[in-house]
Amino acid sequence: MNCKYFGECGACVVYKDGYEQQLNQKLELNRERFAAFFDGEISVFKSPESNYRSRSEFKLWHVGDELYYAMNHLDKKGVVLVDECPQVNRHISTLMPKLLRAIKDRDIGSKLFGADFLSSSSGEIVVSLLYHRKLDEEWKTIATEISKELSIYIIGRSRKQKLVIGQDYVVETLNIDSQEYRFKQIENSFTQPNARVNEQMVSWAMRNIVKNSGDLLELYCGAGNFTIPFSKNFDKVLATEISKSSINAAKANMQLNGVENIEFVRMSVEEFVEALDGVREFRRMKDIDINSYNINSVFVDPPRSGMDLASCEFISRYENILYISCNPETLVRDLEILTKTHRVIDMALFDQFPYTHHVEMGVNLQRI
Repeated sequence: MNCKYFGECGACVVYKDGYEQQLNQKLELNRERFAAFFDGEISVFKSPESNYRSRSEFKLWHVGDELYYAMNHLDKKGVVLVDECPQVNRHISTLMPKLLRAIKDRDIGSKLFGADFLSSSSGEIVVSLLYHRKLDEEWKTIATEISKELSIYIIGRSRKQKLVIGQDYVVETLNIDSQEYRFKQIENSFTQPNARVNEQMVSWAMRNIVKNSGDLLELYCGAGNFTIPFSKNFDKVLATEISKSSINAAKANMQLNGVENIEFVRMSVEEFVEALDGVREFRRMKDIDINSYNINSVFVDPPRSGMDLASCEFISRYENILYISCNPETLVRDLEILTKTHRVIDMALFDQFPYTHHVEMGVNLQRI
């Protein structure tokens, strides 16, 4: 990827010698990091070298009467004004100058400080415009005109206010092992930002999840990114997630894909462990007969903070554990606990965030 803002923009920090070199650096670092747990070959899944992000956030910067997109400076002092970004997918890239021109021409840039883009691979786009002022009916009328003109959905956000022009989601189609899955992705909720790497990540997980006649437990299920494809490998799936919006999206995605064997429960992992062990009763579990599940496999995809000790000890009860991590540092900490009872039989590196130090790791563990 060639970018005229390399060395200034803080979005990319590892770019010297190109894509392959930054990927090799990540691989060598993580080979060393996980050497104590796995001595086999770590599978590597590459990203497109440019136009890979389907979700991106920009500051809107005012210089006199002019308005610009901006990113934090690499040295974290000030911002870099940008008129393009090779990270974002081509649909967002094409839209960015058109949207900025429309905002200027229609004069709705007053106290506008941010623009968040969410795009599907087919070009469906939601743009959230962030303001330090209350939005009125005049703003809504103008935003509706821009929405129609640019064929996008617009959301106006200010403190305690959300105005939706059209809808607040896009529907993404992912190709997983030659089968298409559709996902409702909601604005301001977590979605995987790199669709092509996401497809590879779910495919790897599908190959590594134990296929049997039993049931699967999934923790931190989000909007069902893994849950929906996994469901065809198990009799039943029980999946938990703390975010209300993600659970609502997960249920919608189950219907979108004609899946009927998943039970989504809005609970934190800590609450779920307490419910399963009979420590506390939760009304959200009253319609679920936990004793009807034959679970011997568990899948986890926790946030950057990883899992706590109690959660690690809980999943250690199960024969098979598949763990996707967005933070290798907390994964090391959790593996120190999990490998007391399980051994790592496969690992993968997913280059979800090219030109940064961030990667996602996949780990397949089986009971010793």
